[in-house]
Amino acid sequence: MGSGPGRHLHVEGRSVLHRLPAHVKLVGLVAFVLAVVAVPSEAHPALGALLALAVVLLLTARVPARHVLPRLAVETPFAVFAVVLPFVAVGPQVALGPVTVSQTGLTAAVALLLKGTTGVLAAVTFAVTTPPRDLVRALQHLRVPDPLVLIASFMVRYLDVVADQLHRMKVARLSRGFSARSVRSWPALAAGTGALFIRSYERGERVHLAMVSRGWSGSMPVTAPLTATGRDWAVGLAPAAVALVVAVSTRMAG
Repeated sequence: MGSGPGRHLHVEGRSVLHRLPAHVKLVGLVAFVLAVVAVPSEAHPALGALLALAVVLLLTARVPARHVLPRLAVETPFAVFAVVLPFVAVGPQVALGPVTVSQTGLTAAVALLLKGTTGVLAAVTFAVTTPPRDLVRALQHLRVPDPLVLIASFMVRYLDVVADQLHRMKVARLSRGFSARSVRSWPALAAGTGALFIRSYERGERVHLAMVSRGWSGSMPVTAPLTATGRDWAVGLAPAAVALVVAVSTRMAG
């Protein structure tokens, strides 16, 4: 496992993806996702092939399933929406087992699941093969505006701190016999959430004052510039090139 801030996001390894420069992987990820989104929604076989490509990329990273499966939970809201969509959309109706659903909604739901899952798998592959500090360096190298780089940097750095604070508050509630089993527990949970927000805000103010007192200039220093070879770019952009060819061919065929 990685060490330092954001250690839960990165998994150490020696695969090809682990060795690629972070800025190459970031550009490749964004290009791949955009190309997948550009595929027509009705081209389900093409989207299925790109989903298989994303699975292959994840397997190439050689990361144990126990580190990958929890991260896939981020897709849950989209999956729920996709399940509901065929029943609420309008248009021609088709039989789906014992029920009838909207054909337009069904097509959109399948496309949403395929595209969403592909994007999530690609993002998880990027996250588990890229140390958080390298992500910040990649954003700097790509000349992303300093405020966005700072937001990403502090989010990664203090996510563990806020998570630990939340865990301590949960332990404190349990030690006092609290159990969230009904609506009556909502006020206590809301009060805890508010307290966590206030503490995080106050911590942010203290960190900012400490930085200013040490000569903070408003931008992150570049400690080690990133470099990449032509081979790195060819490997990093290969999945995006495949997805782009699929997107263009399916649109021309349609």
